[in-house]
Amino acid sequence: MKILVSSCLLGEDVRFDGANSSIAYNPKLRFADKEIFMDLMCENEIYSFCPEVEGGLSIPRIPAQITSFEKPFKVINENGEDVTINFLMGAKKTLDLCLNEGIKVALMKAKSPSCGNLQTYDGTFSQTLVDKPGMTAKLLMENGIEVFNETQLKELKSFIKKNK
Repeated sequence: MKILVSSCLLGEDVRFDGANSSIAYNPKLRFADKEIFMDLMCENEIYSFCPEVEGGLSIPRIPAQITSFEKPFKVINENGEDVTINFLMGAKKTLDLCLNEGIKVALMKAKSPSCGNLQTYDGTFSQTLVDKPGMTAKLLMENGIEVFNETQLKELKSFIKKNK
């Protein structure tokens, strides 16, 4: 199965701080979860993608959060600069890739203003989470693409098994 995976989860240094969120090397994850991840990576066709970089943001970049989760969307970085267009462009490019390649499922970075599927930060830069998806995850889900995060590897494995 074709799977879109957030580049940072694959170990690519594309996060806002210039680092990555590698699942394979994350000391906080259990070995069993890493094993599921590695099996998924080896048994499926992987498409690495970072919506924020594809939307034109640099590495590293100033942290950004969504301040308006409904239209008109608004994403502001810690310096108060509006980076909404970068997030919208990145989300659109991600959706285009999925539609063009027939990708039906994604593994994306939890809590990210782009990739978070369950929660993101509330836009106050106070580390407060809200039960709202990031810009890219929201667009993918609205278009029928299943989105999982790195804490949902078992669920992703089950989804793939049922849909192969």
